[in-house]
Amino acid sequence: MHSSWIPRGNYIESNRDDCTVSLIYAVHLKKSGYVFFEYQYVDNNIFFEFFIQNDQCQEMDTTTDKWVKLTDNGEWGSHSVMLKSGTNILYWRTTGILMGSKAVKPVLVKNITIEGVAYTSECFPCKPGTFSNKPGSFNCQVCPRNTYSEKGAKECIRCKEDSQFSEEGSSECIERPPCTTKDYFQIHTPCDEEGKTQIMYKWIEPKICREDLTDAIRLPPSGEKKDCPPCNPGFYNNGSSSCHPCPPGTFSDGTKECRPCPAGTEPALGFEYKWWNVLPGNMKTSCFNVGNSKCDGMNGWEVAGDHIQSGAGGSDNDYLILNLHIPGFKPPTSMTGATGSELGRITFVFETLCSADCVLYFMVDINRKSTNVVESWGGTKEKQAYTHIIFKNATFTFTWAFQRTNQGQDNRRFINDMVKIYSITATNAVDGVASSCRACALGSEQSGSSCVPCPPGHYIEKETNQCKECPPDTYLSIHQVYGKEACIPCGPGSKSNQDHSVCYSDCFFYHEKENQSLHYDFSKLSSVGSLMNGPSFTSKGTKYFHFFNISLCGHEGKKMALCTNNITDFTVKEIVAGSDDYTNLVGAFVCQSTIIPSESKGFRAALSSQSIILADTFLGVTVETTLQNINIKEDMFPVPPSQIPDVHFFYKSSTTTTSCINGRSTAVKMRCNPTKSGAGVISVPSKCPAGTCDGCTFYFLWESAEACPLCTEHDFHEIEGACKRGFQETLYVWNEPKWCIKGISLPEKKLATCETVDFWLKVGAGVGAFTAVLLVALTCYFWKKNQKLEYKYSKLVMTTNSKECELPAADSCAIMEGEDNEEEVVYSNKQSLLGKLKSLATKEKEDHFESVQLKTSRSPNI
Repeated sequence: MHSSWIPRGNYIESNRDDCTVSLIYAVHLKKSGYVFFEYQYVDNNIFFEFFIQNDQCQEMDTTTDKWVKLTDNGEWGSHSVMLKSGTNILYWRTTGILMGSKAVKPVLVKNITIEGVAYTSECFPCKPGTFSNKPGSFNCQVCPRNTYSEKGAKECIRCKEDSQFSEEGSSECIERPPCTTKDYFQIHTPCDEEGKTQIMYKWIEPKICREDLTDAIRLPPSGEKKDCPPCNPGFYNNGSSSCHPCPPGTFSDGTKECRPCPAGTEPALGFEYKWWNVLPGNMKTSCFNVGNSKCDGMNGWEVAGDHIQSGAGGSDNDYLILNLHIPGFKPPTSMTGATGSELGRITFVFETLCSADCVLYFMVDINRKSTNVVESWGGTKEKQAYTHIIFKNATFTFTWAFQRTNQGQDNRRFINDMVKIYSITATNAVDGVASSCRACALGSEQSGSSCVPCPPGHYIEKETNQCKECPPDTYLSIHQVYGKEACIPCGPGSKSNQDHSVCYSDCFFYHEKENQSLHYDFSKLSSVGSLMNGPSFTSKGTKYFHFFNISLCGHEGKKMALCTNNITDFTVKEIVAGSDDYTNLVGAFVCQSTIIPSESKGFRAALSSQSIILADTFLGVTVETTLQNINIKEDMFPVPPSQIPDVHFFYKSSTTTTSCINGRSTAVKMRCNPTKSGAGVISVPSKCPAGTCDGCTFYFLWESAEACPLCTEHDFHEIEGACKRGFQETLYVWNEPKWCIKGISLPEKKLATCETVDFWLKVGAGVGAFTAVLLVALTCYFWKKNQKLEYKYSKLVMTTNSKECELPAADSCAIMEGEDNEEEVVYSNKQSLLGKLKSLATKEKEDHFESVQLKTSRSPNI
């Protein structure tokens, strides 16, 4: 991009894109002064900063913050900063932050006034390494390479050509060192007409070493000619010295001629680069250095037969760049109806050999907006493969950048540190070639090699090559549509969408527990939940936060969680959601952004960066704590306050990294908590404040009343009231505490007829009266009978006392004829009524006679 400040008459206008442009003015003050300017700054999607540096490019301390404040539409604000005596370099710098297709409004600046300038005819001498051959010039020119100058020079002095050299802007010349192995590199020549190639050696330009010194080495001779490697799959050699892509509808493994695909098959388009004799046409290489331009125009990477490797570069801290451009991704015809969210993937095999702090960056640019780092590897790495998934049909540029060290060195001490890439494979590329053919669906009315696309959610039946729909609750694999095994079952508690491209949860879940059915309805939590966690700090003290978005169920598989990169307000999801710009947008079931607050690094507003996908595939929902190798340990979260089981949602991400070779996975524990109303509260384990302990598996606890099961008849009980006026009232109340929501409602209160209390009182009184009369009658009867027996006993005693020496007659105890048996006898010691009843009852059962000790009047001596 060629962005810059643009003059607009009485004001100057900044850029409107996402480039960083600076307006620079240098002034020398004899005494302290100040700078004053007016401006319009209305769009917070562009950063506007004003700062001052000295002649050593060091930022000077000022009492004013360098981030300029926003103004209202159409209004001009003012800004002034004190200037110190001496050289002051003023910077007005802007950086646009594009949000989709929305264009930023530029910054306008006018009326720049500087006080304290020495308005005299005095000139200041040029600094060393620069010169001016015209008196009164406004600036000094930089001395070119292999020349130097001292302070105030009018021209540059050339170094001794054979023994000395210098860089641009040098104040002295340096002796040329002897040549070593670090000063040359090798290349493979293109194949000649005989199909031969050879290794050749070249000096690294610009050449600064000397070959004529005693300990110097010479440039090695060129190697022997060898057979060229075969063409890459999908290309063929037609007898010339170069490889050509196979025509449409044909395929080749690179060693044979291109052949048409058989009937019932179609070419599997893509790119597979595994032989490196010349750089492919859709790839290019370059060299880049932030601090200087010594490596401009140099090749950053070199082909080397079975691999491509990083080149020499101009210095150790150069970025060696390799680009691969692909205009789009689209699956083959038979898969257009069943591709799901994944459109293709790019895989490369590499290794790094490093003795210092080298780094390999893999970056992706979508629609030529901006390049973002996807993954990086530091230090020596063994030979390994990395895969990046493509979800958007857009123009992609993939970049590999290798830097030997990030230290500011201007030499080649680590020239032997390198990265080797053995193969790069891109599937389903729009302009790709075919190395093989795959089975496709035949139309019922067609024959020969014509293929038709299957409808959404259909696989190709092996026997007939016809399309057949996948069974319910299965999804069609992106990599295999041939055979019924291409339909993969969805996880527990999930279902497939209409075209069988993805599995999702409908936010309803059923669980059987101890003969009790628990139904859950998470629909109120289906919107995206957010969590800001932190703060955390980098090794340099920069504060940052982790911001998570969670789309619990998804809308028929649509991933609603959005995270964005490089924006000043990470909450404006509505703006980005409708955008077709995918550069800074990440959509998933769970995603994470890193938020840098405004107080860190002097940013005026919070920045969002490094958004990553934590979950793009829904695995299932269950009350179990383990699903597909994702395990939620019981000590990760506090013990639930009730016996209501937690429900777990499991997800995964298919993107692999060096630390997560199987991709990332996410588990969300849904917990019933009646005290958390609405969206509830999302938290992470205290043991893992970043949501993960290993960087690969993420854990979240979502507490809400909406996570409670639906109410059933087991969640309430009845209370019976008193009987009033012949009616009894029954009420229904919820069990406390209440661990359910929605579901069934409480039944209405119930009224039932009942007998009054007066009736039972009457019945009780009647029974009591009858019992009393019966007891009185029995008492009288037994009392009279007892009186007769006592009278008999009295008569017998009296008879014995009157005839002391005579024995009584045999019938003396009987009632004599004419005696009155109704005579009453009164005793002083009477038994109780109960005692009498017992004794009478006993007498009735035993003999009717009594043995009585009679008193005698005889002397004991007789």
